Amino acid sequence: MKVKEVAELFDISIRTLHHYDQIGLLTPKDVTDAGYRVYSEDNLETLQQILFFRELGFPLKEIQTMMHNPSFNKKEAFILQRKMLIEKRNKLDKMIENIDKTLQHLMGETQYTYKERFENMNMKISQYEEEARHRWGNQAVDEVSSKLNNLSKDEQIELSDSWDNIFNKLASLRNHSPKSKEVQIEIKQWYDFLNENFSNYSLDAFYGLGQLYIQDERFTKHIDRYGEGLALFMSEAMKVFTVQQKRGHSDGHHD
Repeated sequence: MKVKEVAELFDISIRTLHHYDQIGLLTPKDVTDAGYRVYSEDNLETLQQILFFRELGFPLKEIQTMMHNPSFNKKEAFILQRKMLIEKRNKLDKMIENIDKTLQHLMGETQYTYKERFENMNMKISQYEEEARHRWGNQAVDEVSSKLNNLSKDEQIELSDSWDNIFNKLASLRNHSPKSKEVQIEIKQWYDFLNENFSNYSLDAFYGLGQLYIQDERFTKHIDRYGEGLALFMSEAMKVFTVQQKRGHSDGHHD
């Protein structure tokens, strides 16, 4: 489908589709010689999920982070979105019922207590929304910040020293292949360090973190202070580590 057809199908503006393309959120599968964007069926499914996330209140930047996460799964996301939309529908039904009863009360038809009037006004964040953010969003990064803030000054210094040692050692190995034994030993140190001190990182989450090092300029800028190009080098090494560990687990399982 061309951009105009997609815009009409989803009832959104062509400008919106151009913006999604510009920020790398939804890139058309092809561009014709005449310069027309052409969207595939896979593109349309991606757009469908973007619009569902938007309807559920997720900002574009957060949607981009989640959908670019290597562990993001379209089917699982649709299931979660369905749960969130049903939950939203139930909330709206309760709020409509609340308004009806309030109007009846104001017209003197019924008595409606304050407790009854406000009991259906629960606006807390959906548990499914939290799950989506936890699995594919920035929550893991937020957890690290929270953990650091809860440590004593001495503990922060000790942790920072260990952190620096690992990054400095990796920076000194930048001329090696990310697949080399020396590099993989240090990357395992980083993986173990994160799991021991911050959160339980699965292999997929560790891989995703490595991708953030090169996708998010805040990470890249911070890591490259230890040595230019270190963020990209670590990202590649973390990818190798993930693949090798998964292969090892798979081989062990078959044995």
